[in-house]
Amino acid sequence: MRPILTRRSILAAGTAALAMPSVWPRPARAAGQLIVRNPGGAWDETQRRYIYDPFTKETGVEVVVVASTMTKMLAMVKSGNTELDVADAGFDGLVTLDRTGALQPIDFAGWKRADPNDIPKEYKTANTAAMALYATVLGYNKETFAEGKQPKSWAEFWDAAKFPGARMLEDMAGGTPNLEFALIADGVPMDKVFPIDIDRAFKSLSRIKPQIKKFWDTGALSAQMLADKDVVLGSIWNGRLQAIANKGAPVAIEWNQHMLQLQGYGIFKDAKNQKEAQLFVDYAMTAKAQVGLAQELNYGPTNRKTFGMLTADVIAKLPGSPQRLTQSFLQDANWWDENRAKANSVWSKWILS
Repeated sequence: MRPILTRRSILAAGTAALAMPSVWPRPARAAGQLIVRNPGGAWDETQRRYIYDPFTKETGVEVVVVASTMTKMLAMVKSGNTELDVADAGFDGLVTLDRTGALQPIDFAGWKRADPNDIPKEYKTANTAAMALYATVLGYNKETFAEGKQPKSWAEFWDAAKFPGARMLEDMAGGTPNLEFALIADGVPMDKVFPIDIDRAFKSLSRIKPQIKKFWDTGALSAQMLADKDVVLGSIWNGRLQAIANKGAPVAIEWNQHMLQLQGYGIFKDAKNQKEAQLFVDYAMTAKAQVGLAQELNYGPTNRKTFGMLTADVIAKLPGSPQRLTQSFLQDANWWDENRAKANSVWSKWILS
């Protein structure tokens, strides 16, 4: 899916950007304008139709979209020259921004369009609000594994004798290698995965490593490998798999033990349009605003009332529904923010061994 770029961009060097007082051309500002960081692509197009344009029509506030990496946003904060009002990013990126003191509290108590009680507490913090869910799932080739005959757990994914075939898992360059699944395959319950036992996770990864044809670093690569049958099993973002399935690729999702991840908003502390930013987040968290991402991109809504606006067929393809929640666990973005450097150090040595 995760037109989500933050997981890789956190790892980017960006030394040239850090030396610059401003990291992008400043858009002209006008009354009733809001500057939002957006990853672009289909994510931007869908948000324009279902969130940005309706928000502008209702409030008169124009939404100006700026694409930016996490490195550039951090450089902006460091320079003290805040050119953005709202960051639309994965929660791993928002946690990083929040740790630097870049974000201000979201005025949940002042919401007039959305009801904060409709957003589960796990999907928001004082300074962040998740507006979409995506999942890393176990994807498989239906020509290799008939329905009902596929691996139904990560322990079975690790069992290459019973379920033979080339596999893939996420690379550290993707942002977060699949240490969580390695622990689950080793017998750790989903609700006990965090804090991650790094040594145990890498020992588990070592057992499946000979069967891994490729550690993927982009969602596009993981989808292409599965569609081309370069691999017949692998971790993959649900939206990426569904997109190729919709085009006829013989692939499917095993939803058991999938990992939920969050995409959301943070408002910059020094935002020039703070009132408009708070108004925008309030609007974007309404049930009606989250319908489009679910229908078109297979992102699960965080507003629980949105599910009542979707068909059963759409809901069946989404993470975060009442049925899917029993099969999932939520990735701990705070743990990864605090431990990414250590995990990367171990990965760099392990991948060459």
